[in-house]
Amino acid sequence: MSTPESGTPTAETAPSARYPRHWEADVLLRDGRVAHLRPISADDQELLVEFYEQVSAESKYLRFFAPMPRLSERDVLRFTHVDHRDRVAFVMTVANRMIAVGRFDRIPPEESSDPSGRLVEAEVAFLVQDAHQGRGIAQLLLEHLAQAGRERGIDRFVADVLPENRKMVQVFRDAGYTVAGGYEDGVMRLVFPIDSTDTSVSVMQAREHRAESASIERFFHAKSVAVIGASRRHDTIGQTLVRNLVLGDYQGRVYVVNPAAQSVAGLPAYATVGDIPDTVDVAIVAVPAEAVQDVVLDCAAKGVHGLIVISSGFAETGEEGRLRQRQLVGLARSYGLRLIGPNCLGIINTSSDYSLNASLSTVMPPRGRAGFFCQSGALGVAILEKVSRRGLGLSTFVSAGNRADVSGNDLLQYWEEDEDTEVVLLYLESIGNPRKFSRLARRVSSRKPVIAVKSGRSTQGVPMGHAVRSMLAPQAAVDAMFRQAGVIQVETLDEMFDVAQLVAHQPLPRGSRVAVVGNSDALGLLAADAAVTVGLQVTQLVALGADATAEDFEEALDAAIDDDEVDSVVAVFIPPLNTTGEEVADVLAAVGEQSDKPLVSTFLASEGIPELLRVPDVAGSTAGRGSVPSYPAVEAAVRALARVVEYAAWRAKPLGELVAPDSVDTMTARSLVSKILSADDRGRDLTFEELHTLLAAYGIDLWDRVEVSTVEEAIAAAEQLGYDVVLKATAEHLRQRPDLAHVWRNIDTEAEMRDAWESMQELVDNPAAAGFIVQRNAGPGVPVSLGGMEDPLFGPVVSFGVSGPATELLGDRSYRIPPMHSGDASDMVREIRAAPLLFGYRGSEEVDVDAIEHLLLRLAQLKNDLPQVRSLELNLVLVGADGATVLNAVGRVEPVTDARSDWFVRRLSTQAGDTLHD
Repeated sequence: MSTPESGTPTAETAPSARYPRHWEADVLLRDGRVAHLRPISADDQELLVEFYEQVSAESKYLRFFAPMPRLSERDVLRFTHVDHRDRVAFVMTVANRMIAVGRFDRIPPEESSDPSGRLVEAEVAFLVQDAHQGRGIAQLLLEHLAQAGRERGIDRFVADVLPENRKMVQVFRDAGYTVAGGYEDGVMRLVFPIDSTDTSVSVMQAREHRAESASIERFFHAKSVAVIGASRRHDTIGQTLVRNLVLGDYQGRVYVVNPAAQSVAGLPAYATVGDIPDTVDVAIVAVPAEAVQDVVLDCAAKGVHGLIVISSGFAETGEEGRLRQRQLVGLARSYGLRLIGPNCLGIINTSSDYSLNASLSTVMPPRGRAGFFCQSGALGVAILEKVSRRGLGLSTFVSAGNRADVSGNDLLQYWEEDEDTEVVLLYLESIGNPRKFSRLARRVSSRKPVIAVKSGRSTQGVPMGHAVRSMLAPQAAVDAMFRQAGVIQVETLDEMFDVAQLVAHQPLPRGSRVAVVGNSDALGLLAADAAVTVGLQVTQLVALGADATAEDFEEALDAAIDDDEVDSVVAVFIPPLNTTGEEVADVLAAVGEQSDKPLVSTFLASEGIPELLRVPDVAGSTAGRGSVPSYPAVEAAVRALARVVEYAAWRAKPLGELVAPDSVDTMTARSLVSKILSADDRGRDLTFEELHTLLAAYGIDLWDRVEVSTVEEAIAAAEQLGYDVVLKATAEHLRQRPDLAHVWRNIDTEAEMRDAWESMQELVDNPAAAGFIVQRNAGPGVPVSLGGMEDPLFGPVVSFGVSGPATELLGDRSYRIPPMHSGDASDMVREIRAAPLLFGYRGSEEVDVDAIEHLLLRLAQLKNDLPQVRSLELNLVLVGADGATVLNAVGRVEPVTDARSDWFVRRLSTQAGDTLHD
């Protein structure tokens, strides 16, 4: 469905290359179904022939510009033998059948359309079976071919397209690339750069959102469910699943599959899912682990969309189970199915249109505004019971168990636009793809509160069922990622529900000013102290006294809410002698419903949303907007309020632009990295000259320096630099010794250099290992360091701190995950504990903070563009009132052996050995 080959080498002449396994990907199509995308191989000849036979004559003509009813043996050989470097091809398969193929071939320089000869071009082409057109396949192939092209040093794609092939022309235009070209001999020649742009990335992410959301929607909106493994015994998992569906008043059709029974729970039983006469949207699997794969094949043949695998015996059991789980996911995806679990509790949708309890929980939570994702199946029942006791209510619930396929990121995609979900709750034992999570959570948090409990903080949560990549970044980077994304991170499930019941029922506060109103002086003071401790500002403390009436409460609450110096109100009520709790509850409920400021309470030590404080909800939720949350202790109330104040401040703060710094020469940077890795495929440390070139490509000026080993060399270097220089020892063991002076400054003459040299020689124990350099003298300022690393789990991570041993010992660094907004850089500089040193501490001169922020954004862009730069540290940057000077840097490049978990392409979680990531 696109262009012919031009200048394609034959299989006999194509050089061999290592198979790029990291290009393999499971992908979601537009309709939420799964397909597998991988590089083509020499073993695909028979598949290619079968594929081509299913393509219409029209599509063949549009692809090859001529009638081509069948492929010759030479064509098949040429198309299936590639070198994965100059000739790259991808195939897309479902059920081990090829449904599409896409490729690019590097164009020789003498045939390039670039007059300058600098740009490397490749010809790109696609062919999609007619039965699968319209599912977004060509767009996916283009994304992955462009990513592979960037890795192989391709700058732009060229495509020759017949004018009547409007679909393919639209594919290129819709991808977000700038397409230019013209007509020649009745053919349109399209030329476009393949560098990722804001537009192309936005287009990709929008398509990803639609596909992932659609795949989850088909679970929650299932019109028919089959329980496979349903039993007639009442104490079995299968029987419980059937009973929960029926007693939960599920509005769809329920089918049971049990080859050894005629009926189960009054429903007719079928021997296999294939025997069910009607369509089946979702299958709940509760059979022994070793039988699950056979069930997958049956469900695939039936056309089931998704599986909820309750069965245990997978990765949570050890190595054998881990292997069984990998095989399960691979099999399900190869046939286009999505999978929740295994070893999970199931899913729930409380909407009256579905009333779906496809779980082991006999507790159907009340309808509410919160969507809940939980990795732990064991905690699922306890969570649902706690939700019901608090009167919180849920819209939807997912217990993902081993999270082999569907993850929290998928649910974020669905909940972002789900009108029934206003609050997102996440219980996370690990984060398989923090980079993607950060991107999605930030987008969702800008509209809906996202509250997360992150367990396993010290271990990155690696229970057997949730294998993830190892993490090199410190825990502070995880916490920073949550803050960057606007996620309300809490320590416990109780605190999660404390915050959730506030954001689900009350408005967000405009600031941190609090009024405390109560009928207990002691509790009022306790609430005020607790509020100050968590960073709130108490502007009113109203003690009504023990004999306060409901009217007293109403008057005081109205006054507090009307006060412009108050952003939220804490009401404390304990049982008095002369008024009833019901009377005060009526007042609280009335005020809470009408107020545009949040009202929280400690009402008779109740927890949750007491019946007396609920406002009826027309949508049928357990409690409507305006209901007043209650906490058994004032400390819990103000702690929840403080979390929400922080979130409201994040949401109100302008995000800033997603900054792409000016004057960036990515071509030079990529060329340098490629040249180094071509000479040493294992990677190596960068020389100072290479660092200078790399940083200059991103607008970072690394000051020149001259390495010296004798006094005469030092004098010559000083003359070369024009004096006003420093003599510096660069060895790490000397730089970190505050009791030793490793720098001699303000050297202006030969005599001063000789004096400095002699003094420094006497100062150090081993002059030969000191690593002396001569460098121009920088002005006064505060030494800071900026770092960038490629983490196996996070991808690029950028850090900042004031230089020195104290910073390293105390871990006083800030972290962010690129790409970064301008606001991220500003926050990084200000959130370290040593930040006052940059802002005129004790009368010192305030430094040029803007210069630091600009450096951070440029470093973040470099790390975002170049995963091969495994580490890069500007370990000595002197920032003064008039700017920042980069005096030293170290770095290392290594080949990319595995794709980033959130590449510039759409992909589901990949599996490599024991490693999974979302």
